[in-house]
Amino acid sequence: MIRGTFANIRLRNQLLDDVQGGFTRDFTADGAQSSIYNAAQNYAAAGVPLVVLAGKEYGSGSSRDWAAKGTRLLGVKAVIAQSYERIHRSNLIGMGVLPLQYAAGQNADSLGLDGTETFDISGVTALNEGTTPKTLHVKATKLDGSAIEFDADLRIDTPGEADYYRHDGILQYVLRSLVNG
Repeated sequence: MIRGTFANIRLRNQLLDDVQGGFTRDFTADGAQSSIYNAAQNYAAAGVPLVVLAGKEYGSGSSRDWAAKGTRLLGVKAVIAQSYERIHRSNLIGMGVLPLQYAAGQNADSLGLDGTETFDISGVTALNEGTTPKTLHVKATKLDGSAIEFDADLRIDTPGEADYYRHDGILQYVLRSLVNG
């Protein structure tokens, strides 16, 4: 099931030219083309968490829990999208994946993001300490050392979702609730 995550033949990864399906560039292997699963395994072995840059209605057609579960198991810690399919956004939170949304009128292209950046997301600690900020600050550092900084809307929309995220997902939340009574 994990290998099938992001393997839809209509998926277009903009890190590759004219390639459809479950492929990406693996920067742990000098940017060579790789299956998303193999690249994710290499990033996990290197201790590198992943961020997905997405377009509109991210998760449409994939609202089942395995779409979010596979995303988490591939090592994705955050998704930054233009908009979300409602159920999938909620499922991402339930799996402990941070859903962020570009500000109105912004997207990866307008910000100059191409997916080769290293991301630092500030403000998550406030979320973990019990507050739910409306936006988080994102710093995307390019390979040449230059940086693009922007604020992204935090799409944790309810106090319950915030609790699930704080516990790293709904399963951990339920288990801790049972143990702590």
